[in-house]
Amino acid sequence: MNLHLSIGPVVSLIAGILILIMPRLLNFIVAIYLIIIGLLGLFGAGALKL
Repeated sequence: MNLHLSIGPVVSLIAGILILIMPRLLNFIVAIYLIIIGLLGLFGAGALKL
């Protein structure tokens, strides 16, 4: 049985849990998420082999 796990839903789940626990983290989590998505868009997700 193979389990293929995409990184997007996992990051969203972790971010959601952290925001529920500590709402002040929302700004940092959103900023980090946007930076990562921007870098993946610029350099291409294929180069990282996640």
